[in-house]
Amino acid sequence: MIVTLWRHGEAECGANDRLRQLTSMGRDDVGAGCVQFRTACNARGITPPQRILHSPWVRTIQTAKIIAAVFGPCTVAVESALRPDSDVPAVDAAICADGVQEHIVLVSHQPLVSRVVDHYLGGLESMPFLTPGGLITMSLDRVSRGGAKLLFWALPPTYEEGI
Repeated sequence: MIVTLWRHGEAECGANDRLRQLTSMGRDDVGAGCVQFRTACNARGITPPQRILHSPWVRTIQTAKIIAAVFGPCTVAVESALRPDSDVPAVDAAICADGVQEHIVLVSHQPLVSRVVDHYLGGLESMPFLTPGGLITMSLDRVSRGGAKLLFWALPPTYEEGI
């Protein structure tokens, strides 16, 4: 299974964190990231995402909609396990329950994004901090600590691939 963990784009300031929306730069960054993401997947023979799961917070909903618009027919759904205060076992359960076996995109927040990456890769030594709009794609052999292999990562604004 291919899992792409995508941190939401840059969001505006706001008193209610759950309602913060993407800035115009955040929307632009995610849109540019989608173009580079498609290129990186095609170059590696990775299928486009079949499903996009996102937290129930506004900025992840908006990010997921941008990704879905670029990749065409894929299912988009809210997943409460992707809230920033969630934990890795909840994300594991969501991935297992989802049933997608090819490519799934998870749109979430820090600090959860870093915890999930650390869990699946067994450490963050080779990974940069995912800034807003950043993404990492992994091949997940098993849903467990160290069960993934890093395929590539990319950060805005250029989204040049890193390995």
